[in-house]
Amino acid sequence: MSQNNTPVVRTPSGAVSGVRDHGGERYRGLPYAATPTGAARFAPPTPHPGWGGVRDMTGPGATAPQPVRDFGALDMRPYFGPGWVTGADYLTLDVHTPAADDAARPVMVFVHGGGFVTGSSQAALYDGRAFTRDGVVLVTVNYRLGIPGFLDAPGAPRNRGLLDVLAALRWVRDTISAFGGDPGNVTLFGQSAGATLVGALLATPEASGLFKRAIMQSGSGTGAFTPEQAARVTRAVAAELGVEPTADGFADVSDELFVAVLPALAGLDLRTATATDPLVGLSPFSLVLDRQPADALTNGPAADVTLLIGTNTEEGNLYLVPQGTFDTSQHADVLAVAAQTHSDSAVAAAVAAARPHATHGEVRSALLGDALFGVGSARMAQAHTSISQRGTYVYRFGFRSTAVDGNLGAAHTVELPFVFDIADSPWLHGKTGLLGPDPAPESLARRMHGSWVAFARNGSPGWDGYRGDEIAVQHFE
Repeated sequence: MSQNNTPVVRTPSGAVSGVRDHGGERYRGLPYAATPTGAARFAPPTPHPGWGGVRDMTGPGATAPQPVRDFGALDMRPYFGPGWVTGADYLTLDVHTPAADDAARPVMVFVHGGGFVTGSSQAALYDGRAFTRDGVVLVTVNYRLGIPGFLDAPGAPRNRGLLDVLAALRWVRDTISAFGGDPGNVTLFGQSAGATLVGALLATPEASGLFKRAIMQSGSGTGAFTPEQAARVTRAVAAELGVEPTADGFADVSDELFVAVLPALAGLDLRTATATDPLVGLSPFSLVLDRQPADALTNGPAADVTLLIGTNTEEGNLYLVPQGTFDTSQHADVLAVAAQTHSDSAVAAAVAAARPHATHGEVRSALLGDALFGVGSARMAQAHTSISQRGTYVYRFGFRSTAVDGNLGAAHTVELPFVFDIADSPWLHGKTGLLGPDPAPESLARRMHGSWVAFARNGSPGWDGYRGDEIAVQHFE
């Protein structure tokens, strides 16, 4: 029911009010689990106790504790959002819907990126108006980050941030019909760390039945730490904080200290005798698994889920160009990345040979992009193709942003404004904007966004399924 432009929806936890305008209805900061505080930060998510009356969900809510991240010459605030916004509840989600009625529309649930340490549903890039315009209910999810979300602490369940996303999916199953969505037609999608979480859920038994389709944008099916690597991070955190490396030891440490200690983990060497660092030193946190998701898909719902997966052609540029290290890269820098990612300088030589006119910066970027996203996405696509009867679809995104003096290119995150069909937004342009000073092609945004919507509606983005070769790979450029 509604009054003027303030619609009200009744959920199992209590009634909520949102905002209605020409773009549909928005409900922000809806709790899907109780806020984890104290020792509960290292426990599985628990049901929210609910509330009486009508809870105001018209404005942004709290976010998970997180540090500020700086990307040099590039303004990444539209991607990271407002940072840490303290508040009573942060295990929340936002719902953007054409109308809270009984229309049973397709539902898309988005999991944000940010290296497992930053990000939120409040980021400006995750504007849901284009999805509601096209008849889709969009849900964007917050989850625990950093130490509370992903530190492997003895005495606590692993991957608590992943457990949070599972809890959010159960909330969608039980509640989204009240917001005009179809709980039987859910597409789970994510970007970067969020896409890696999506990949893990494809291999998680408890996720069976919670989503019908999945999209992995620039994630990895091989991005998890081994328990040995995770234990190295846990010991380093405990040593910096002066506590025992267990859930009990961390229980009384404040969120402020958890955030403050993160810079001390920079440069931690996580290479072991059996594993390289899948995040190449960019984050001390990831999923912690005995087997990579790409190797464990038969454990979860993957065989019954249609998958759309892809990467950008110059992913690694994000980590070099804005910081000014792309043009200054030398052969020694290329070898250093090769040692981090493959422990084999021959790999660097092969990448360089495939790009005979490439600069050291371009080779270095290619090595980073392959290690972080390319190899793990290819492994996931191949693995899913071998077990799924529902279909696997692969894309490559190659539009080159003119940001940072025209050098950013088809870097990590550049596809997001096109997926959300907001590439014409002024705040994405200009000298420091993600898309640079030049206009973005509206036709590309319409085409890419339209493919995502079509996939959510009927399981086909509009091109042939992947069978292990490049013929069926869709290019967006």
